Amino acid sequence: MCTNNHRGLEKRSEGEDRTRTLKTSSRTVPQYVDERGDPPGYALDPTIANRGDFFQTLIANSSDGILTITDESTIVFANAGIERILGWHPEELIGTSKLELIPSRLRADHEVGLERYLGGGDRNIDWDGVELPALHRDGHEVVVSVTLCEHDLDGRRLFSGIFRDVTEREERKRELETQNERLAQFASVLSHDLRNPLNVAQAYTDQLAARTTHEELGEITFALERMGTLIDELLALTQQGETIGAVESVFPGVVALESWEWVDTADAQLVIDDDLGTITADRTRFHELFENLFRNAIEHGGPDVTVTVGALAGEDGFFVADDGRGVAREDRTAIFEQGYTTSPDGTGLGLAIVDRIADAHGWTVRLADRDGGARFEFVV
Repeated sequence: MCTNNHRGLEKRSEGEDRTRTLKTSSRTVPQYVDERGDPPGYALDPTIANRGDFFQTLIANSSDGILTITDESTIVFANAGIERILGWHPEELIGTSKLELIPSRLRADHEVGLERYLGGGDRNIDWDGVELPALHRDGHEVVVSVTLCEHDLDGRRLFSGIFRDVTEREERKRELETQNERLAQFASVLSHDLRNPLNVAQAYTDQLAARTTHEELGEITFALERMGTLIDELLALTQQGETIGAVESVFPGVVALESWEWVDTADAQLVIDDDLGTITADRTRFHELFENLFRNAIEHGGPDVTVTVGALAGEDGFFVADDGRGVAREDRTAIFEQGYTTSPDGTGLGLAIVDRIADAHGWTVRLADRDGGARFEFVV
């Protein structure tokens, strides 16, 4: 909330100097002040300091709507931006109640909230960019972002609000949420429908492998396992997205060791540095993060790659590094994008899942700039 006293800004002597010198590191800037010597929160060149029409033009042409009400909810100011957002001509609103702009189901709450604030200063909503439904002149609702400010003018207690129409943004957000829900449902059904015939094919392949030594069976087994991995990663990406469950204090080294056992590591080696400490994380999703990083290291670094998990120096966090061929510079900016892969056998989902898991925990993940091997760093 901002609280400004506007006495002295309007009642000043003709030609009275209301500027003072503000020194910066590079130059001297004149700054307008009120009669108490306090800056009003903006910088102003002296040549327009006494031009009231400058402010009128500025407010009138603002793309945001601006309303001012009294402590009795009477509208005493409205700019043209309000008409663009809510359809009301400014003159129509002067002298009316702010309740005209509030859906009927919410009017009682607004009245109670204002009375509570006037009586004791308690706010029932956030005053900085709160999103609320407003009533358009034609009767439909518009979602607006409102920033409120209390100020005093000649002893009158006033409240001004800056309105911004965010209806389209909210509609896009709801559409995206609906699309994500449908995608998750589709992925679940698809996973179930694909996994059943996949399991049947795997069972018959195992039976054939027990009775014959055809080399082609190895290729079939590899293809079936790859299909299973692809299904698992697609399901994890669509269903879990950027969410995490219950978090707890975990030892990254222990989680890394457990995850290593669940990955086909061939002749690869895992090295875990000392002093990793503990991290607050969703243990299940932390496992997924390590598993995808380990698979990525083996896929790109070879079956005998060495993977190291250690603590960051000078920052809270950890890293996962390998001694493989590393990441080409032209690939580094896109490496976390969904579907991006440099391997003919890759799905392009592993590192996208890693990025989402890190983001869901509030961690920052980055690919270290180094030659020889890849190093993923997580700042927690």
